[in-house]
Amino acid sequence: MCGIVGLFAKDCAIEADLGAHLAGMLTSMSDRGPDSAGFAVYAPGQSGALKLTLRPPEGTDPGALLARLGIPDSSIAMRGSHAVLTVPQSGYAAARQSLAAHAADTVVVGCGASMELYKEVGAPADVARRFDLAGMHGSHGIGHTRMATESAVTTDGAHPFSTGTDQCLVHNGSLSNHNALRRELRRLGYAFATENDTEVAAVYLSAKMHGGLPLGEVLRGALQDLDGFYTFVVGTGTGFGVLRDPIACKPAVMAETDRYVAFGTEFRALANLPGIGTARVWEPEPATVYFWDRA
Repeated sequence: MCGIVGLFAKDCAIEADLGAHLAGMLTSMSDRGPDSAGFAVYAPGQSGALKLTLRPPEGTDPGALLARLGIPDSSIAMRGSHAVLTVPQSGYAAARQSLAAHAADTVVVGCGASMELYKEVGAPADVARRFDLAGMHGSHGIGHTRMATESAVTTDGAHPFSTGTDQCLVHNGSLSNHNALRRELRRLGYAFATENDTEVAAVYLSAKMHGGLPLGEVLRGALQDLDGFYTFVVGTGTGFGVLRDPIACKPAVMAETDRYVAFGTEFRALANLPGIGTARVWEPEPATVYFWDRA
């Protein structure tokens, strides 16, 4: 079942209220996914730095964690059960090594120059409130409410899945060939943290983009390589993309004005956005790549 939302700001006023809009959209999809929820928000970070969103064990003291990691010119800030570790881009590899060596029980949820990613088990409204989504600003964001069907209800299994820098994926549907694809990706050296089919799709996208292919081409290739029924919304550092499978049996609706582009699994996710009454509203076509980019 599941619910997906996405919002891409075209003007500064929407950027300032992006988190508030996204929180309302996410909460509206609660009955499509009451098990867990998550979201990614893209906002400028420090120049020359990367942000690693972490999920440390409950009760972790952030200052003690930062001292244990020993990463020069770094900082850490808690948000709910997660923490954002900011490190110099040149120190990213060393930071990952230090996390593995000195904080193996801390999960790296996502990483990027602009992306912060939060997810938890629980009702979408509670998850949004726990991380103060309504207080965030940014250029764009995507979110997901999950009704678990193919794997356990866990924080690791919640969406979005991020397997590349400033890249994440949310998914409504089910892949039929994810086990075979997971085996092939493991053979190529990729690792998985869950049995979730969406993680397979996320790793697939990252692997293809790591090979130098642009996102649009990778999404078109997914139509040949991924079997099943699905709607994908992909976040990148500069925009977001939408893809439905060739049958398009999962619901989806989009809206665009001169101020934003929005996606929702159902129209009710868009109903309270400013100017929705005069927006161009349409159902995205099957097997068609849509992408909006700020670059």
